[in-house]
Amino acid sequence: MKRIAVVDNEKLRDMSQKQHIQSLCPVNRSGTECIKLEGSLLTIDEVTCIGCGICPKAAPDAIKIINLPEILDKKPVHRYSENGFALFNLPMVFFDKVTGILGVNGIGKSSAIKVLAGILKPNFGEIGKEGQYDELIEFFKGTEMQLFFEKVKAGAVRISYKPQQVEIIAKTQKGKVKDLLKKVDEKNALEEISKKLEIEKILDNDIDKLSGGELQRVAIAASVLKEAELYIFDEPTSYLDIKQRINVSKFIRNLANENVAVLVVEHDLIIFDYMSDNSHIMYGSEDVYGSVSGIKPVKNSINTYLSGFLKEENIRFRDKQVKFEERKPFIGKNPDKLIEWIGMSVKLGKFSLEAGEGAINKGEVIGVLGENGIGKTSFVKILAGEIKASGKLDENIKVSYKPQYIEASEELVMIYLKDAIDKYTNQIIDPLNLKPLFLKKLNELSGGELQRVVTAGCLAKDSDLYLLDEPSAYLDVEQRLKVSKVIKDFMELKGKSALIVDHDLLFLGYLSDKLMVFEGTPSENGIVKGPFLMEEGMNIFLKKLNITLRRDKESLMPRINKEGSVLDREQKEDNKYYYG
Repeated sequence: MKRIAVVDNEKLRDMSQKQHIQSLCPVNRSGTECIKLEGSLLTIDEVTCIGCGICPKAAPDAIKIINLPEILDKKPVHRYSENGFALFNLPMVFFDKVTGILGVNGIGKSSAIKVLAGILKPNFGEIGKEGQYDELIEFFKGTEMQLFFEKVKAGAVRISYKPQQVEIIAKTQKGKVKDLLKKVDEKNALEEISKKLEIEKILDNDIDKLSGGELQRVAIAASVLKEAELYIFDEPTSYLDIKQRINVSKFIRNLANENVAVLVVEHDLIIFDYMSDNSHIMYGSEDVYGSVSGIKPVKNSINTYLSGFLKEENIRFRDKQVKFEERKPFIGKNPDKLIEWIGMSVKLGKFSLEAGEGAINKGEVIGVLGENGIGKTSFVKILAGEIKASGKLDENIKVSYKPQYIEASEELVMIYLKDAIDKYTNQIIDPLNLKPLFLKKLNELSGGELQRVVTAGCLAKDSDLYLLDEPSAYLDVEQRLKVSKVIKDFMELKGKSALIVDHDLLFLGYLSDKLMVFEGTPSENGIVKGPFLMEEGMNIFLKKLNITLRRDKESLMPRINKEGSVLDREQKEDNKYYYG
């Protein structure tokens, strides 16, 4: 059986530890060199390795040895280093289609689309080599991807790529938005595209003054203004509110035609479903290897992903099936009010926020939906005691607050999470897989790792009300499902209340007992409405977006109806935009 060994030498503390690991290896002890020390680097020979599992147990954070499925008994498309991450296979490109790529973080999605975009030169497992299109053509001989790379080589397919980390734009580009977009406007369509992506009002703004959501839409505009036959978008809805996500999804869908193909990586499952025509699932082992499943219609792909089993490849990539349930009518767990507000308002510069009358009862989880810049975070800060507002507000409760923007310090994760480790290892630490992060500093964590750690820290505090602002940000699909379950189960276990702001409808729909809806004009005024029962709140919110949701018959996952479809028209006529 072929196996892959990955070694992170930065996590191996010193030479004595490396020598100890080397001494444990039974292959080494028999006289064959399997684990080697080359200078300060520890390496593992995958050919002589017998997969005994001793060295991963000695250094579980630094060494991973995985047996590959039979289907991957071949050369990788790319390997980052000896004993580094390996990518097998690539997504396919279909003209007149939006093809989605679904999978967890650290599985090679961005690497795969960088190869397609020509940014990452594949080495086919030969470290230090940079493969050319002739080698890609040979590697995929006999498949549709052979024809694709032949067209790319001939210049018949031009590629435009929107990277994942749009915040880099603000660091590398200077000047006005309009000037940046004019430089790349090969279609002479700046005015039209700006209007569709709702960035007309920021064209004269400096790039380094833009918010994350504005940078995202500018990056999408810059990609689409280029003449191309393949458009690739890596996480195009990060930083966007749900209204903007729907708008960007429609915009991306409309790009595909008989001469244009689109590839998308996206973690919001409802938006992924809405945006894509077909999709691949990427499977493997996080930070070890990744491969690409066969192409499937998007509905089948999502249901397969939720089941955790690829039938055609005979590969199980998750232990448990993800199941959604029909929403039961909400029955108040406790009629006692935990916190109440009446006639509350605040003025923050040019922005004003008003909240008429509302309350959170004991034991309730309240979801919060609304556009960016409409006061959701300000409202959470009022409840957290960080902003003072006029009107009546009960303030005699203990609050635990996870802010939207997290500042990372040099504190060790295990110190930061001391309370969670002492009291809630089974409820929080294990389900969120936080043990491998214990010896890292907060400022060494990725965005998704930091989000999980800070969410765990918030839940571990002894409080009456838990306030979590965008806890799904930077998380992949799998992590969002886990975090939502942890929060929901924790609130039920402790009988506590939570208020959760997020833009992922699936995330909030799973978690929430009730919903608050924020209306108004972004950056000018916000109006707090609710809490409503979930169905009523969703109905109000979805009606403004002019979309309807149904439940998938197989998985019961909420799905957006195609605009103008029979079901879409029927639900709108019945004023039932949300089927909970």
